[in-house]
Amino acid sequence: MELLPAVDLLGGSAVRLVQGDFERRSDYGDPLTLAHRYAEAGARWVHVVDLDAARTGEPVNRGVVTAVAGEMAARSVRVQAGGGVRTAADVAELIGGGVARVVLGTAALEDPALAAKIARDHPGAVALGLDYRRRPDGSLEAASRGWLEGSGRTVTEVLADLEELPLGAVVVTAIERDGTLSGPDLVGLSAVLDTTATPVVASGGVGSAGDLRTLAALRSPLAGRALEGAVVGRALADGSLDVEEAIAACAP
Repeated sequence: MELLPAVDLLGGSAVRLVQGDFERRSDYGDPLTLAHRYAEAGARWVHVVDLDAARTGEPVNRGVVTAVAGEMAARSVRVQAGGGVRTAADVAELIGGGVARVVLGTAALEDPALAAKIARDHPGAVALGLDYRRRPDGSLEAASRGWLEGSGRTVTEVLADLEELPLGAVVVTAIERDGTLSGPDLVGLSAVLDTTATPVVASGGVGSAGDLRTLAALRSPLAGRALEGAVVGRALADGSLDVEEAIAACAP
């Protein structure tokens, strides 16, 4: 299982939010410094999210994203980037700027046909960003527009629409767990693994090496599928979890 340390951008700075709440943020300074810290510790991927763009659709941090991608590429570290990616031009600009995998979230939910065309134009270089909240009945509802809105569609419905596309991954975030360090949503992740054949990257709730070992050992009940990767944000940014320890925990 691959470790993807997260660098979330807000106003040009690296931050972490709790459950996507812009009022509950922690600041971690220069995003390039943070990304280099992860690369120096041995990370092979960095996960970058433009939170401003996710909320408004305006790519105000696009230059920062491509700067991180360029500097990471020089160190043979791949960047997965998302947040406010709404058009084919956005995807082309990010890939042209050195991003290895672009995450489509709101655009894929609101315009599946556009997402399908983009995925076919860039096979393997596009990921579906699937962020969810659990409804009272236990079903998982996909959220959009920086987690500010519910889509009215379940995770299963979204995956069914896009299952035949040459996606590089599905990046699954349990919103209620994100930034809380309370542990990942194993039930939700198992359901996604059994629903799609696309590689799955988990996000949300990882607070310890033990959480990562649990994710690395996870096998879905029906298909026996495993996770491709795990995004870790706050625990690495605040130093409560060492990158080297996290990488070791991700190993089989």
